Amino acid sequence: MSLVTTDWVLDNLDSLKVIDASWHMPAQKRNPIEEYQNAHIPNSIFFDLDENSEKDTDLPHMLPKQKTWEEIMSSLGINNNDDILIYDNSDLKSSCRCWFSLLYFGHDEKKIHILNGGLKKWIFEKKPITKTETKITESNYVANKKDNLILNFHQIKENILSKNFNVIDARSLERFEGKVSEPRKGLRSGHIENSFCLPYNQCIDQKTGEFKNLKELRKIFDQCENKEKKLDPVFTCGSGVTASVLAYAYKMINNDYIPKIYDGSWSEYGKYPA
Repeated sequence: MSLVTTDWVLDNLDSLKVIDASWHMPAQKRNPIEEYQNAHIPNSIFFDLDENSEKDTDLPHMLPKQKTWEEIMSSLGINNNDDILIYDNSDLKSSCRCWFSLLYFGHDEKKIHILNGGLKKWIFEKKPITKTETKITESNYVANKKDNLILNFHQIKENILSKNFNVIDARSLERFEGKVSEPRKGLRSGHIENSFCLPYNQCIDQKTGEFKNLKELRKIFDQCENKEKKLDPVFTCGSGVTASVLAYAYKMINNDYIPKIYDGSWSEYGKYPA
């Protein structure tokens, strides 16, 4: 897997394209761009999750069209053969979403790395930070999207009866059970029929901000395994962001697993009556 330590990053910093993918829920009232401008890892560039999602939809954080992604990567100076480090200041969730996006659009999986513990751990260990703006030389990125990594509404609906895969929801148990209102207006509360709940933050050590170890992760995923039949998981959440954390964590313990996400997630599914 591509999870790396702060020491590894420091040793390899000059050979990496570094992406700050920080993103925060609106309720947190934090500005990730301002945070980046105040302190970031040297040579890093900012990846704006909101800006770099599909605009021609009322659903949040949907993956953009291939041509748009090529333009985004080119504007950030990313080349197809670059070794990329992704970090965030947001509990790994937006790092994993950026990882999944790069994977979906065909970047070499072995060349995508995530900083375990993110900027919080980097700063705690007194690793170098800067306010200096990183100079970008535009590139000519060519994407090769992998449609099999994404599932749509109709595939999710069909699976309720066919049960070809497990649907695992990264939202909190309260949202999953419909005990609290959804953050987005116009959505009913609840969950996809026959799906399992596994809040994404269960995979992360809340003290260090790092992924839990492999033994702990296996135990966590075993708790929501379909006991009747071993099925591959498809991950969902509110808007496809925290689902990426589960996809990454599951791949940590099952390297052959091809990450799959329902990109519309509850923002799409919850628009329709039960």
